[in-house]
Amino acid sequence: MLKFLLFNLFMVIFVGSWELVSISMLVLCFLVLLNLNHDFNFFCLGYMMAADYLSYILVSLSVWVVMLMIFASQSVKKFSNYYSGFLFVNLVLLMVLMITFCSVNYLMFYISFESSLIPMIILILGWGYQPERIQAGVYMLFYTLFASLPLLVSLLSLFSSEGSLNMSLMLSTSDYPVKILWYFCTVFAFMVKLPLYMFHLWLPKAHVEAPIAGSMILAGVLLKLGGYGLIRTLVMFLSENKMFIWLWVSVGVLGGLMVSLMCLRQVDMKSLIAYSSVAHMGLVLGGLMVGSCWGLSGALVVMVGHGLCSSGLFCLANMVYERLGSRSLMISKGLLNFMPNLGMWWFLLSVSNMAAPPSLNLLGEISLIISVVSWSKVGMISIAGLSFFSAAYTLYMYSLSQHGVFLNSLYSCCSGKMGEYFVLMMHSVPLNVVILKGSLVLSNL
Repeated sequence: MLKFLLFNLFMVIFVGSWELVSISMLVLCFLVLLNLNHDFNFFCLGYMMAADYLSYILVSLSVWVVMLMIFASQSVKKFSNYYSGFLFVNLVLLMVLMITFCSVNYLMFYISFESSLIPMIILILGWGYQPERIQAGVYMLFYTLFASLPLLVSLLSLFSSEGSLNMSLMLSTSDYPVKILWYFCTVFAFMVKLPLYMFHLWLPKAHVEAPIAGSMILAGVLLKLGGYGLIRTLVMFLSENKMFIWLWVSVGVLGGLMVSLMCLRQVDMKSLIAYSSVAHMGLVLGGLMVGSCWGLSGALVVMVGHGLCSSGLFCLANMVYERLGSRSLMISKGLLNFMPNLGMWWFLLSVSNMAAPPSLNLLGEISLIISVVSWSKVGMISIAGLSFFSAAYTLYMYSLSQHGVFLNSLYSCCSGKMGEYFVLMMHSVPLNVVILKGSLVLSNL
């Protein structure tokens, strides 16, 4: 694990060369995937850092998505839009994510967890498209900071009562009257990052204003920080969590159903994909809070599958935006006539987004549905609605963008470049092939 961090530091030195960083990221992906097997138990990396299988899967996802971000952002290099600064911000973000997933001390986890916000805001403000990106950055900053301050207070109070913030020593904490308050303070920060319905307003704004790289890393990895944080912190509050499972499962699943209905009235492609992320994460929250083996394994699989699928859909939306100058589904109709080759990728990623076989999302959602229904049979009604409407808004997006009469002012359109096909293939192939060896992501948490 340490060699990956050092490799990342080495790439920061060569940010002036786009080609060298791109090749180095491919090499880093290859090195990360070489170690992805079940002989990997627990590696201690030194002071307050270690990696188990859960963190290693998410580090692999981070490296993979950052590599695809750089390949998808060729326009930054093409127009010389401060590309050395762009590469530097992306590599710093990758390093912060690696440190976050490998932290075994809660305070270090908190610091690196919040540090990922800074490169993300720089990406939105520096390489975003429209003047509204300032408002989106402010939304994201205030939502995250407002939710994270109680988490810091909670961790410091736990340190004063328990004498340690080491994850392996905090598996069970003593009971005292204020512990329910600390439970809500701790969970609240991860709910905003996940994001839970009612705390999700910053996400569509950030996605719509972010450049393609910002949207990919936000959907691919940063939303997974909320789920990862819940897995790591809920072990301290097992008895408190049992009292409030009904609350989180209800808000997660019913909120996902409400957001699925909201997706059906979106006309902006990126906004629709962003809202679909909230719907998927609602089901993940239900599985995590139930805490069964099915729920935890399913949540991890959906996090990986959604990271690849959602990132790929944002890539496709960006390719349409670069050609038409608009992300509106009202304008970008009949794309199958102009870009028939990209129609196949639209179909593959849309089908994966609605959890159809043989995608990873199907494997994860089956596990999550089993975990929630085994906890309460009433949950079947909401989950049925959530599954139905997630298929409905995905079909709505695909049919509205691919079929119909194309724009009269559009006379010719590039059907796709080799680099774009490479990025889409690297999203779609792992998403549909890893299910053949599901044990790679179904780790025994």
